[in-house]
Amino acid sequence: MKKRILSGMRPTGKLHLGHYWGVLQNWVALQDEYECFFMIADWHALTSEWANAAAIPRNVREIAADWIAAGVDPEKSCVFVQSEIPEHLELNMILSCITPLGWLERVPTYKEAQQQLAEKGVDNYAFLGYPVLQAADILLYKGNVVPVGEDQMPHLELTREIVRRFHDKLSGGKVVFPEPAGKLTATPRLMGLDNRRMSKSYGNTIDLSEDLASVEKKVKGMFTDPNRKKRSDPGNPAVCNVFAFHGMLNTKERHGLIETGCKAATIGCVECKAELATKMVDWLRPLQERRKALLAEPGKLDAVLARGNERARAVAKATMAEVRKAVFTAP
Repeated sequence: MKKRILSGMRPTGKLHLGHYWGVLQNWVALQDEYECFFMIADWHALTSEWANAAAIPRNVREIAADWIAAGVDPEKSCVFVQSEIPEHLELNMILSCITPLGWLERVPTYKEAQQQLAEKGVDNYAFLGYPVLQAADILLYKGNVVPVGEDQMPHLELTREIVRRFHDKLSGGKVVFPEPAGKLTATPRLMGLDNRRMSKSYGNTIDLSEDLASVEKKVKGMFTDPNRKKRSDPGNPAVCNVFAFHGMLNTKERHGLIETGCKAATIGCVECKAELATKMVDWLRPLQERRKALLAEPGKLDAVLARGNERARAVAKATMAEVRKAVFTAP
């Protein structure tokens, strides 16, 4: 039997190129090797977007369309909405009872996120407990593997600690959950248009659904080597984000020629960005056409999510039957 993967995204707005090359591209590649459960994490979104909760249902549909247009196949993978499966909150409640507050307060990303999202009012119980709900998401489907970046490994280790504590404190040693392993994903060095981390809050993204004329304009205004003042100056591709994007969209041969041309000043930044703009638009156009077709027939998208929810619900119910038996049955 294939090992099972659980991964997801919060529906907090439009997906951008960083989401594609950092996550979606990897998901598409994993579909044949693993049994994949891909979750639209709307409860997680609520922990920080509670003041703008009315936008979440629309974002759920948008993100589903982006995933499928990008190559996530609902016939191969289970695509579902977290809030449609009530067992997520039930398991979260049980795991919350055995998770010490100190474990949550020590999560490396907690204080960082509090600072970055301070204006959203994340000094709440739900946001502090985010990693417990994340653990419940993974364990509900008995995920063997979780694709993560290096910075997310502490979250996964916390999930494993919760599994051990559950088996020790609640199930009497009976093994209910596997300890999920991390599958490190190679995240390419892709920064935003201004060479800072790509983020909606910085306004430096290119969305997967963005108007193609806007894409072309943004690419032609991208950050390049700041030390290359004139066309005749040799460039340093290692500090140029345009070069990094060429690596995603061009062949290795062409990417190598661009590197050589930049260093030798036989290719200028303006022409380099113009070539990237053409490549980017040509790459995005078919993805956007697939996306528009999905959103134009809402019944089909609804059916995809309904099937995914039904499949996820069956697995979740079976897991919770085991959990209740382990927790509430006297030894």
